Amino acid sequence: MADEKKRIDEPTGTALKGHEWDGIQELDTPMPRWWVWTFYLTIIWALGYVILYPAWPMLESATKGLLGWSSRGQLTQELKAQDNKRAAMHSAIAATPAADLPRHPALMQAAIEGGRSAFKVYCVQCHGSGAAGAKGYPNLNDDDWLWGGDLPTIQQTLIHGVRQPGDDATRFSQMPAFGRDQLLDGRAITDVTAYVRTISGQEQPSQAAKRGATVFANNCAVCHGPAGKGDRQFGAPNLIDAIWLYGGDAQTIAATVTNSRFGVMPSWNTKLDPVTIKMLAAYVHSLGGGENAPALPELAQKDEADVQP
Repeated sequence: MADEKKRIDEPTGTALKGHEWDGIQELDTPMPRWWVWTFYLTIIWALGYVILYPAWPMLESATKGLLGWSSRGQLTQELKAQDNKRAAMHSAIAATPAADLPRHPALMQAAIEGGRSAFKVYCVQCHGSGAAGAKGYPNLNDDDWLWGGDLPTIQQTLIHGVRQPGDDATRFSQMPAFGRDQLLDGRAITDVTAYVRTISGQEQPSQAAKRGATVFANNCAVCHGPAGKGDRQFGAPNLIDAIWLYGGDAQTIAATVTNSRFGVMPSWNTKLDPVTIKMLAAYVHSLGGGENAPALPELAQKDEADVQP
C-alpha cells in the first residue's frame, strides 16, 4: 500500500492517492496556494467577527460582541436621525390649524407626503392602496362625504372614528332596521326601494315608486331630506347620486332598509400622534374629493383644539 501511494501519474506527474474505481485512479492534486491562504483568512475573519459582533444565539438574545453593535441599535439611530430632520417641519405642521395648511404650499405638500406614508401603514387594509375603498368601505377619491370633506372635518373623523365605543365625540348615525324591527312590511320596503332607485336615476317612475315616495316622506326624509340629498349632520348619505357604499341594486337597497347598516372606523387619537392625524387628513383631502369650507364649523374649531400638542 505504501508503494501504491508513492506512484506517480505519468501524464500529469502528480502522485496517486491509491484509490481506484473501475480503473480510474484518484490524483493527489494539492490545492492552489492562493486558495489555501484565502481559506485561512476566512477562518481568521470569522473568529474576529464572532468576537466583535453578535454571533452566538443565547436563550433571549445573542452574544453582544466587543463593539456593542446591533442591527436594532443601528436602525434606532437612523430613525432618530430622520426624526431630527423632520422635527422642524413636524413642529410647523403641529402649530398650523388644518384649515390653514393650504395657505402654506410647502407645509401642505409636506403634510400630504407624510400622510401618504401613514395611509399605507394604517388605512390601506380597509380603503385599499389607492384609497378607492370596497363594499362597505368608502372611496376617498370621490366628492361624496357622509360627514364632510373639508380638512378640519376629515380630521375630526380621524380623531374620533365612527361608532367608536368610549368616545363621546365619535361619528354616529342611527338608521332603523325597518324590516327586522317590523317598522315596515315587505311591500313598503319594495316600494321605497323602487322610489330610491327612481330618484337616483336607476329606474323609470312606476306605481311602486309612487307609493314608495309616501313611505320615504314618512320614514326617511327626516334624515335623508325631502329630496333624498342626505344630511351630513346625521351622517345620512345622498341617495340621488350614483355613489353607493354597499351597492345601489334593488336587492342591496332592500337589504339596507330591512337590516340597516352600521359601519365602523377606529378613533385614531389613541393610536396616532396629532401631527400624523393631521397629515393623514391632508393626504385624504388631496386625493380629489376634498372640500374647502367646513361642513360643521363648530366641530371643526373644537377638534382643532383637541389635536394641539
